[in-house]
Amino acid sequence: MEPPVPRDAVAGVPESVRRRLLPRVGSDLNSWLATAVVVLIAAVLRLVGLAHPPGKIFDETYYATEGQELFDHGVEWRPENNAGDFVVHPPLGKWIIGAGEWLFGRDEFGWRIAAAVFGTLSVLILIRVARRLFGSTVLGCAAGLLLALDGMHFVLSRSALLDIFLMTFILAGFACLVLDRDQRRARWLAALEGGLDPTQGRPRLGVPWWRLAAAVMIGCAASVKWSALWHFLLFIVLIVIWEVGARRAAGSRHPWRDTFLDEAGWMVAFGAIAVAVYLASWTGWFVTDTGWARHHLANDLHQRELPVIGALQNLWEYHRQALHFHTGLHDTHRYQSWPWQWLLLGRPVAFSYSQDGGCGAASCSAEVLLLGTPVLWWAFLPALAGLAWFGISRRDWRALAIGLAAAAGILPWFWYEIQNRTMFYFYALPSLPFLILAVVYVLGAIIGPAPGPGEPLPDRRLFGTIFAGVFVGLVALCFAYFYPIYVGKAITYAEWSARMWLGGRWI
Repeated sequence: MEPPVPRDAVAGVPESVRRRLLPRVGSDLNSWLATAVVVLIAAVLRLVGLAHPPGKIFDETYYATEGQELFDHGVEWRPENNAGDFVVHPPLGKWIIGAGEWLFGRDEFGWRIAAAVFGTLSVLILIRVARRLFGSTVLGCAAGLLLALDGMHFVLSRSALLDIFLMTFILAGFACLVLDRDQRRARWLAALEGGLDPTQGRPRLGVPWWRLAAAVMIGCAASVKWSALWHFLLFIVLIVIWEVGARRAAGSRHPWRDTFLDEAGWMVAFGAIAVAVYLASWTGWFVTDTGWARHHLANDLHQRELPVIGALQNLWEYHRQALHFHTGLHDTHRYQSWPWQWLLLGRPVAFSYSQDGGCGAASCSAEVLLLGTPVLWWAFLPALAGLAWFGISRRDWRALAIGLAAAAGILPWFWYEIQNRTMFYFYALPSLPFLILAVVYVLGAIIGPAPGPGEPLPDRRLFGTIFAGVFVGLVALCFAYFYPIYVGKAITYAEWSARMWLGGRWI
C-alpha cells in the first residue's frame, strides 16, 4: 500500500497556514449533552420559587409596570395625566418583560419569567462561546457553571430589571462575532485550497452573516440601555483586528489596506443594521400619538411635522432630554457605588428586606441582596492579571478580545465617577461573562495542553485540573452559603448577620 499523500500536497496550503485558519473545535453530540446538563442546572435554580418574594422589589416598581403599560398603550403611560410618560431607557427590555406578563399573567412570575429565560439563555451562549474559544468542552461547561452560580447574575435572572437583557444581547453579539471570525477564516482557507494566490488577489468571501447577526444583537442591546454603545465600538474594533489577522495568516501583502477596501461596505451595513434595530424598538412610540414628545414640533414649537422626518426629529428631542437626565443624575442613593468598588464587592444592592417571622427564632431576616458570589468575584482581579500575562507572552488574540470586552463594561463608568453621577453595582453585569472567561482562560493555562495520543498525563495537567475543580467547587459552596439572601429566604438574624462579610458595606 502506498503512503497517503499529505494534505499540503493536495491543496497546496502549508499546514501552518491551515492551522491558523481552521477553527479550534467543531460540534459534537457529547458537547451538547454536557451543555444541556449545565443549562438545566441554571434553569432549575432560576425557576424554582421565582414568584418569591411577593410584590415588586427594587426597580421592578418601574420596569414591571412599564412592561404592562407598553402592552396596554404602546408607550410607557402616566395614568394621572392619561398620556405618555417620560422614561430614560429605550423600550425593548420593557417589551420583553411585558411579553412575560402577557403570557403568564401580571403577577410576580409573569414579570420575572423573561429575566429567568434570558439568564438561562446567557449560560447556554457562554458555554458554547467558551468552548469555541478554548477548544474544550470541559472549560466551556466550567464557564457556564460559574455564570450559573454567580449571585449577581442569579438575582438579576429572577428580577424584572433591564440589565439581564442588556448582558445577554451583548454576549450573544460577541458570540456571533467569534463565529464570524471562524467563518471568514474558513472561507479564506477554501479560497487558498482553490488555488488563490493571496499575494496577487483577494477572494470574494461572501456575505458575513454572523457579523450581521452581531449587528442585530448589539442593536437589541442598545434598545435596552444606551450603555451598549461601548460594546458597539468594541465590536467594530474586533471586526477590523480579526479581519486583518485572517488576511495576514493567509499571506496577504497588505492586510490593513485590503481590510478597509473589502470590509468598508460591510462595516457601514453593520452600523446601519444596528441603528435600524434600535429604531424598530421604538415602533410603539412611532405608531401612536400619545408618546412623550411624540409631536414636540407641532405642540411645543408650533412647527410643521414632515412625514417620517418630523417623527425622527421628535424622537431626537426625546433622546436629548433623556441624555440630559442621565448626565445630570447626581441624587444620593443609599446603595450607590463607584466602579472601583464593583470587583471588590464594595457596595451590593438590597432589593428587598423583611424582618417578618417564619425562621423559628425571635428575630428573623429575609433579604434579596444583589451580591456576586464572593469567591468568584474576588478572583477576577488576579484572573485579569493572569489574562494580561499569558495574553502578552503568547500574543493570544483571545486574551485581547476577552480583556477588551470586560473593560468595555466597566472602564467607561469611571468618567461618570469624575462627574459624580449616581451609579450602582449592577452596571457591571455586561462585563460578568467576560470576567468569567478571563478566569477560565487562566485555569486553562494552568491546566496546560492535552497530551497527544498514547502520551502519559503530565503532572502539571493533573494538578491543574484538580486546582480548577477545587476552585469551581468552592464557588458552588459559596453560592450555596449565600443562597438564602439571594432568594429572600427567612433565616435567623444571626444567620443573616454571619453572611454580611464586609459588615456595614453589605448592609
